[in-house]
Amino acid sequence: MLRVQGTLLLAVGLVVLGAGTAVADDTVPWQVKTASNSYGSSRANYSYTVAAGSQVQDAFVVVNRGKAALDLAVSAGDAFTTSTGQLDLRGADSKDVGTWVHADRSQVKVLPGKSVEVPFKIAVPADARPGDHLGGVITSLTQNDVERRLAIRIRLRVSGELKPSLAVEDLKVNYAGNGDATVAYEIRNTGNTIAAARQTASVSGPFGQLKSQSAAIADSPQLLPGESWKVSVPVRDVTPAGRLTGAVELLPLVTDAAGSTATFAAVQTTTHAWTIPWVVVVLLVLVIVAAVLVIRRVRATRRQAA
Repeated sequence: MLRVQGTLLLAVGLVVLGAGTAVADDTVPWQVKTASNSYGSSRANYSYTVAAGSQVQDAFVVVNRGKAALDLAVSAGDAFTTSTGQLDLRGADSKDVGTWVHADRSQVKVLPGKSVEVPFKIAVPADARPGDHLGGVITSLTQNDVERRLAIRIRLRVSGELKPSLAVEDLKVNYAGNGDATVAYEIRNTGNTIAAARQTASVSGPFGQLKSQSAAIADSPQLLPGESWKVSVPVRDVTPAGRLTGAVELLPLVTDAAGSTATFAAVQTTTHAWTIPWVVVVLLVLVIVAAVLVIRRVRATRRQAA
């Protein structure tokens, strides 16, 4: 069974996040970087704004830093966000950018201390969805049933109307007692741009009273269109005042290829849950018991007077 070395996620994640070219560690004896051409030199990754139905011609460079010749496989894949919030690349199951990228070869042989430039073409379908698409070119080496891969990000923005949009789904609030509650929900990117969410959560009593705010929540990772991210937030000092209202507010954060971040209209969603205010229940029971005792005493006094 083929095993994939753990450095794949690190290498892909660094490149996808724009931290630089994919530099291998001691166990990966090669480097992948963008080629210098009309698009620029020393690019950290690939970023294009294109029209549907158009083509892009570019290249990447593979550098052999080891002492033995390397025979690397060349492929492409769609990007996706993992459960840990990192970006990774799919393989043969790609349906988007991974199927649009076509390198001029599927294998590249690089001698020790040498480099090879590999041209590739991106053919954007005529019916491509407007907005952001993310993927990457991948170089891989399989030895002793272990696959090691390095990749460089490809970000495509297909011309058309941009519609940043996030939604809160499956919102639930659960009161655990002792003043502790949990607000759980799922963030879904329902727009056509890559976006993160700045988020707040709170729990309040009837008519918005007795409101308890959660502690600061970290921004969600960058989510691709259609992706979702699960969140569970503790809220302290909640008063069990019968009907509780859990509220979540999302502020979409969209970062363009130049690194500038813009915010868009906030989205707020609420849900409700019932709690039993035991203190109130106990007081009510005591009041009822006291009232019953008073009524009995009054009746007894009247009977004696009669």
